[in-house]
Amino acid sequence: MKPPEPVQDPHPPRTMPPHAPLALFDLDHTLLLGDGDDLWCRFLLRHGLADAGLQAQNEAMGADYRAGRVGVDQFSAFYAGLLAGRSPAEWAPWQARFLAEEISPRLPASAHALVQRHRDAGHCLVLTTASNRVIAERTAAALGFEHLLATELEQAPDGRYTGRVQGTANMRGGKLVRLRAWMAGLGLDEGGCASALAGAWFYSDSINDLPLLSAVGKPVAVNADAMLLAMARERGWGVEEVG
Repeated sequence: MKPPEPVQDPHPPRTMPPHAPLALFDLDHTLLLGDGDDLWCRFLLRHGLADAGLQAQNEAMGADYRAGRVGVDQFSAFYAGLLAGRSPAEWAPWQARFLAEEISPRLPASAHALVQRHRDAGHCLVLTTASNRVIAERTAAALGFEHLLATELEQAPDGRYTGRVQGTANMRGGKLVRLRAWMAGLGLDEGGCASALAGAWFYSDSINDLPLLSAVGKPVAVNADAMLLAMARERGWGVEEVG
């Protein structure tokens, strides 16, 4: 089988503390009490930034995602399309309002405490989410993450978002692909990546994250869906509740 092409990340990794264990966190329903993509859609509708028909599409997309029925490309393209035609500067004030109105009230003290526990231990904290960077980057900053892996968005020459995904979407198997590319960007060879994964924690609620959960040495199911909870118990993984 031909090896996959290298994944170019438009946001190169910052320096990782030498030999610091990785603590990886999913966002939606793991640290955040809710789904950022769903909340973003509702936010756009409430402020007149999207057509009324969006809500039904959003609800159908959310149901298909939870059931594992929607394809990665379809899911990522749907939410990328909502940002088309505006630049990062144009979206910035709406991002700030979204964080204040929708996200911050849904980040419980227990989520902050879980992240802080790993920070106090000197671990390298990485938020890895299927949401695109526009939706997730302010949340990552609010939680104190230095490193964010999110679905990246293509920009036209004038800087406006095209409504298309750039590179590999950070979803399902793509989370593992993107994480390996990120570690390679830090200078880790194949053996170093394998060692880092073996010593890493990954907290997630969703069966969609099974590829990365299966790759790390310390997987933890948080607020887990029924399929993930059953698998976690079968495999002896950690199980926690946040919120």
